[in-house]
Amino acid sequence: MTEQRTRWGILATGGMSARFTGDLVDMPDAEVVAVASRSAERAKEFADRFGIPRAYGDWESLARDEEIDVVYVATPHAAHRAAAGMMLEAGQHVLCEKPFTLNVREAAELVALARDGGRFLMEAMWMYCHPMVRRLKALVADGAIGEVRHVQADFGLAGPFPATHRLRDPALGGGALLDLGVYPVSFAQLLLGEPSDVVARATLSEEGVDLQTGALLSWENGALASVHCSIVGGTATSASVTGSEGRIDIPDGFFFPERFVLHRDGRDAEEFAADPADGPRASLKHEAAEVMRALRAGETESPVVPLDGTLGVMRTLDAIRDRVGVRYPGEDADGAVLTPA
Repeated sequence: MTEQRTRWGILATGGMSARFTGDLVDMPDAEVVAVASRSAERAKEFADRFGIPRAYGDWESLARDEEIDVVYVATPHAAHRAAAGMMLEAGQHVLCEKPFTLNVREAAELVALARDGGRFLMEAMWMYCHPMVRRLKALVADGAIGEVRHVQADFGLAGPFPATHRLRDPALGGGALLDLGVYPVSFAQLLLGEPSDVVARATLSEEGVDLQTGALLSWENGALASVHCSIVGGTATSASVTGSEGRIDIPDGFFFPERFVLHRDGRDAEEFAADPADGPRASLKHEAAEVMRALRAGETESPVVPLDGTLGVMRTLDAIRDRVGVRYPGEDADGAVLTPA
């Protein structure tokens, strides 16, 4: 890492890579120096689009590039284990898109690689890094609504998506849960930690992936969370956190909120709005900034997006899939789909 700039490599050239890279190139302390794809043509097109000096038509060249400080992995999530694993084994630090992997077994393997090798690894759960979500979490932690009793969150897209779409393809980890449901589950666990029990129901496609899923998560202290995701119906993407002394409502876009409202017993409602200085509400700069902060501090894990938290979310997603009967090619009941600890 140079004294002033963190040098990034980008693995994959899809929409998320373009969005993340577009934010990186506007950050004065970030420099995108290489991109890789399994297609040399796509890598060159991406490099030309963003002014990236090196374009590789294979993953291995990116892994071996010694002038990279950290690699952003944004392949389809069915390839996260292979892609992030290759980077970690080569000694690269990694920011890996969510869902982190297909299942907790793969996630645990990546975490072990990073910890054993002393490499930085973080899930790109940008919601956790968003200033408004961090503000909400701090309010809850400070007791603004008392003890949390219930969390509600939903994320659904209207579709319809044809059977050939990646969201319907079991080989690509298709379905609503991993692509969209990871947000409501992660939001609930941000505030309550890993649940002690999971109940879930889903509507499955002919291909065997979930078209919509609803789950009730419960904790030993009596707290509950209701989460819903869908690729057959657009939802409000709203969330609420109810406590013993009040409630916080996010009316829309809970994973990148522009505002939320705090209701406290016996007081007027209080609205919290995003600071314009933080930039566009959908900016990915906040997660990039957290990665660069951690690297400069010599940290191998982020306290904002901790690896143990990522593993906990993956256990919950596995438990939900186990309850509704979604299993991906190559998985087995003994190793891949696990219930919560």
